[in-house]
Amino acid sequence: MATDLKRENYSATIDGKPVDLFTLRNGRGMVVRITNYGAKIEQILVPDRDGVVGDVVQGYDGIEGAMGGQASMGSFIGRYCGRIPDGRFTLDGVAHQAAVNSPPNTLHGGQRGSRFRVFDARQLDESSLELTHVFADGEEGFPGTLPLRLVYTLGDDNALTIAWTAVAADRTTIANFTDHTFFNLSGDLGSSILDHVATIQAGRYLALGDTGVPTGEMVEVAGTPHDFRTPAALGARIDADDRMLALGKGYDLHYVVDKPVNGPTPVLNARFLHPASGRTLEVLSTEPGLQLYTGNALEGKTPRDVGKGGTLYTKHSAFCAEPSKFPNSINLPSLWPSFPSTVLRPGQWTAGSIVYRFGVA
Repeated sequence: MATDLKRENYSATIDGKPVDLFTLRNGRGMVVRITNYGAKIEQILVPDRDGVVGDVVQGYDGIEGAMGGQASMGSFIGRYCGRIPDGRFTLDGVAHQAAVNSPPNTLHGGQRGSRFRVFDARQLDESSLELTHVFADGEEGFPGTLPLRLVYTLGDDNALTIAWTAVAADRTTIANFTDHTFFNLSGDLGSSILDHVATIQAGRYLALGDTGVPTGEMVEVAGTPHDFRTPAALGARIDADDRMLALGKGYDLHYVVDKPVNGPTPVLNARFLHPASGRTLEVLSTEPGLQLYTGNALEGKTPRDVGKGGTLYTKHSAFCAEPSKFPNSINLPSLWPSFPSTVLRPGQWTAGSIVYRFGVA
């Protein structure tokens, strides 16, 4: 039975801004609940093959849990997702030092990235929500003012679309966005996701250095535990003798999606199936890469990993599918010249979208 999230449990004032819980509904009974603290998706209610509605994303009962729990859980990530080695990058010959919050690296925008910010919120109608935030010049060591607009839209095809636009308002800056929702399609949010069957449209992945940052090398998935071009359970090869799996303590790898680069229309990146319930999730995006993460840092710690309804979130009890531009691409432009840049010049806009489409098999 899904926990009934209460709006009043998310009512707060943080950094002088009001926090709330917003509910989106479509004509088929699907429900999505989002808080403007971190733009976090806290609940998604969808039916299984027998019509039984279940909650398929991990989250928290209230704002205290969202603030004190897993920082990335459900969040929209910016201004720069992924890891930047030592927090260092250079733009137009000028060296910049971003806040190091996951030593020795900058992770997901630093100590006060969008995961920890209160977005301005406006519910547009029953099925859509607008969230905005302005990243300040110099914030977390990143140059340039960067206004961001998000729109979450729930369609009658049981697809949740997250669309964003951002602009370099005054100085050259960098931007790379993703969504970090933690999924468990079984509806039992404390159970293992290793039985979920994944298909990922990617023939290559980005090799990682010792601190989890892409080196620039693209590796063929053929013959490795990372080949999901044909459906395979997430747990089928997760214990294989493989350096990437050892580094991440499970899957925590960025795939190079086989599709037109940075097309304006979202295309299929991956598909996930929970065999017992029949629930499926298709992930579509405009982005060139997809990070697969299997909840390796969920540790069942109290109170951090106590989720909705007192559920304990333990290792491999959720997976994330995070479309974005390539992590650390700011430091590797000569290696990936044909892929979308994360650099924005003054007045330049960036836009993209992620679609989570639910169904049954």
